[in-house]
Amino acid sequence: MGRRFRGESRHKVDGKGRVSIPAMFRRVLEASDPNWTEGLNPELVIVYGDHRRTYLECYTIEAIEEVDAKIDRMPRGSMQRKMLQRLFHGQSFPTNVDETGRIVLPAKLRAKIGLEGEAFFIAAGDTFQIWKPETYESEELTRTEEWLDAFPEDFDPLELLDAAPEE
Repeated sequence: MGRRFRGESRHKVDGKGRVSIPAMFRRVLEASDPNWTEGLNPELVIVYGDHRRTYLECYTIEAIEEVDAKIDRMPRGSMQRKMLQRLFHGQSFPTNVDETGRIVLPAKLRAKIGLEGEAFFIAAGDTFQIWKPETYESEELTRTEEWLDAFPEDFDPLELLDAAPEE
């Protein structure tokens, strides 16, 4: 798997839905696109199908291929496979970063998350998310703070890594 996304940033969205991808995210997209070479535009896949989500999930080509491989291993005709195919194949938008470092978010995707003049980008490992900034601040930051408040004041989040299974 390619490098991981790190960081967060805000970018303007113009009337046509064009928005700049953070430069550090573009490097990860390039490194995680097996077809990318200097002079080409890196590809990505935006998954928008989960109606419960208030953000867009952006996958590198390597990350979406990993998801596709797991779906392919599921029994054909199973409800789980059908639902995952619908979410990750049907309700997704393949696109690429243009020469100026931007992507175009179609009106349907912008409307899904209420995105207008500005977009908030945040890293999520081998994916990144695009949020309406106000939604991120009101929903996700509150959720994170509540989660952390459930732990003692001297809790170090790195302790959770000790419970992670070894590969």
